[in-house]
Amino acid sequence: MRVQELVTLMETIAPLRFAEDWDKVGLQVGDLGEQLRGPVLLTIDLSEQVLDEALAMQCGAIIAYHPPIFEPLSRLTSSTPRQRVVLRAARAGLAIYSPHTALDAIPGGITDWLCEGLSGSTAPGKIAGDCRALQPYARTDKTQQMKIVTFVARPDVERVRNALAGAGAGIIGNYQVCSFAVEGRGTFLGGEGAKPTVGKAGSLEEVGEVRLEMVCGRDALPLALEMLRRFHPYEEPAIDVYELVGKPQRATGAGRRLSLDKPVTLAELAARLKAWIGRDHVRYAEAPGCEGKLVQRVGVVPGAGSSLSKLARTEGCEVFVTGEMKHHDVLGALNAGMAVLLGGHTSTERGYLPRLQSAMTKASPGLDVRLSSADRTPLVNL
Repeated sequence: MRVQELVTLMETIAPLRFAEDWDKVGLQVGDLGEQLRGPVLLTIDLSEQVLDEALAMQCGAIIAYHPPIFEPLSRLTSSTPRQRVVLRAARAGLAIYSPHTALDAIPGGITDWLCEGLSGSTAPGKIAGDCRALQPYARTDKTQQMKIVTFVARPDVERVRNALAGAGAGIIGNYQVCSFAVEGRGTFLGGEGAKPTVGKAGSLEEVGEVRLEMVCGRDALPLALEMLRRFHPYEEPAIDVYELVGKPQRATGAGRRLSLDKPVTLAELAARLKAWIGRDHVRYAEAPGCEGKLVQRVGVVPGAGSSLSKLARTEGCEVFVTGEMKHHDVLGALNAGMAVLLGGHTSTERGYLPRLQSAMTKASPGLDVRLSSADRTPLVNL
């Protein structure tokens, strides 16, 4: 397997289009044409200890969930641990790939894995309750970013349609020259100097027209509009351009709103979380006046989920589960009547790695994928 094939495999499992705009996902170190010379090591954080482990195993690549290169590097020396990791990996010919928030967002990804444990499911891969993205990924196809609408006499519809199609409009998936047309009545009053194609200037005219609609990519729009004006018979054709929003995908995106099959106490939910992520302790806080009450709607974000806590509240969540939150974000949630349950940043992520390992080996049976034993949370309980 070459590095390119590993990248393709990872993007098949967790397409990078699902990652957050601010994220630094994908291949961070490596040559796509290079041959993988050894196993692939999975880790949450690429620390120096994990890199030592990878070198000892003679690995060819590391899949690091958290991007080792996140902040821009102004230099690449051995002066800091972060720079040393990247420099040593590059010298050793190790490829480094990070899926990060793309792996959170996908159906069956890290967030869904966390929801599975919180739901009390006994069927692997199944969530006991309704689960949807808090912030659904909205897909916008490159050929359907805009919509062009014009109005033209019926005898000229075919000519205008073909002109737009020739400029790249009207592409939907594997189909081309896609359009919609409906007949109606148009009016105009030509001013002095006007040269209308139908009727005459100075009098109010009413003519039968066809409303013609075609989707178009943003890049193709300028040429499509130029061709529309060139082939449209009117002196001043009416043209509308609409920007199209993406189509939300309910099961894909940032965070989850989990509606449990059976309501539970916050203490029971905390017990499920501890058992699922393998920790002796988690932290939680109940909202004032809600102590001991049953909860059913749960907001879930692995890692650091503060940015989605307000959205979870507006979505009616009674408790917010994540790895870590700032103190004032916790207070904001509690003051809004939403309890908080914190399992530790990487503890809400690391337990998913065996599933990623399984997905990779299933997709590429000959690939040697290993879990890091040196990767661990930097925080411990005394």
